[in-house]
Amino acid sequence: MAMNVESSVRERYSQGASERQESLCCPVDYDSGLLAMLPDEIIEKDYGCGDPSRYVQKGDVVLDLGSGGGKICYMAAQLVGKGGQVIGVDMNDDMLALARKHQQEMAARLCDDRVRFVKGYIQDLALDLGALEEYLAANPVTGHKDFTALREWETRQRKERPLIEDNSVDLVISNCVLNLVADEDKQQLVSEIFRILKPGGRIAISDIISDQPVPQSMKNNPDLWSGCISGAFGESEFLQIFADAGFHASCYDKWDVRPWQVVEGIEFRSATLTAAKPVCLSDQCSESYVIYRGPFAEVTDDAGNCYQRGQRVPVNRQIHELLTCHAYKGGFISLSAEAEQADCCDSTLQVGETQQSQGGGCC
Repeated sequence: MAMNVESSVRERYSQGASERQESLCCPVDYDSGLLAMLPDEIIEKDYGCGDPSRYVQKGDVVLDLGSGGGKICYMAAQLVGKGGQVIGVDMNDDMLALARKHQQEMAARLCDDRVRFVKGYIQDLALDLGALEEYLAANPVTGHKDFTALREWETRQRKERPLIEDNSVDLVISNCVLNLVADEDKQQLVSEIFRILKPGGRIAISDIISDQPVPQSMKNNPDLWSGCISGAFGESEFLQIFADAGFHASCYDKWDVRPWQVVEGIEFRSATLTAAKPVCLSDQCSESYVIYRGPFAEVTDDAGNCYQRGQRVPVNRQIHELLTCHAYKGGFISLSAEAEQADCCDSTLQVGETQQSQGGGCC
């Protein structure tokens, strides 16, 4: 690539940490109740195209990729409650300084210190850049031998002390950041998201997508790249790259009909993608049943299983857990043994839930 993506992005967002950059923003309707607690400086110097905080649930461990000044992290912290945790990861020192500047103040307002910010690349969530800088200060690289030692240290660090551990996060969120990663690193980025999510974990990624392939001439423009244009995913590519990484139920939960910008005839708009990491269960032979509610005549899941509207279909426990999770938005009726038992108490059983008997008798 003719330009250095990382340098271009770092410089643009360092400027954004010192003064507001209007060109980096899409209009977003954030929850005013969650914003009320935040310092004005964090709100003013935030750049995004969606609101992934809407997908946070109480008790979640949330990871915000490219957390910037910390706005979404501090919003999410109000939603996870005292049992939850929020981690913001960013590579930019100026943005991290802005987020950490208000950390004690926000901990006092929340009556709990449940937010932390770490330095790292979102496409390499195992490498702790803070630890790397400490290593380099003590072990400067002056030749090939030192360089080899550095690479060996990085390998050990990723394995023994990863910045974000495997299977440790309930929800990964991001707000207009994935497009800033170089094209050659995007597949690794999605694989890293899959690695750190717990089985059954979810993603809510707000980002910019394009309706046509972005030409190389635009990709070589540092202003267009750092401005969330040139690195945009294609409409179908964004969904497919997550499906290829092993995610299920990838879908556009939000889609702006009106483009944010049109550049050289290409429409760039905001969208929010949601998906889930499959649950890995040992007793997959245990059989349950599901019924696809409709409205379509039939649907096929990411594992290739076909479900016709209104028909009872036997599935193993892993598929049952997946189809009845939040990612499928109530599209399937659960007929597991536990669900049928609860159903005798209340015919309004919700998908994926086991209700308690209101009278305390029939079950």
